[in-house]
Amino acid sequence: MKYNMGEIIAERRKALGMTQKDLADKMNVTDKAVSKWERNLSIPDVASIPTLADILELSVEELMGSCETKEITSETERIIDLILKVIPLAMGVALFVCSLLNVLDSSSACGMTGIALFCLALSNLKK
Repeated sequence: MKYNMGEIIAERRKALGMTQKDLADKMNVTDKAVSKWERNLSIPDVASIPTLADILELSVEELMGSCETKEITSETERIIDLILKVIPLAMGVALFVCSLLNVLDSSSACGMTGIALFCLALSNLKK
């Protein structure tokens, strides 16, 4: 099940038998701030994350890991993979067209080939 930071805060607070006011008092914020965190309308100040994690008896990694970055990361990874496959193809097409038009010099050919090979190498290293 996927949790976001607000759900983790609310779940842990309730599991520890705290009200929003109790958590707010421990964090030196208002209960309205805690309510906003739990509804994902805002997030705690970065400097207060370690304190919040301690109060909720979580590690900072557990609290921060609950942020919904995995979806963004997988989408970003997919886009990067696509780019790393498209660039070599584009370089190959450019080399072919330039050679047909007889406008290809060796320096440009080496540069385009280098870019294509570099992208292919990065793509393979990611796997």
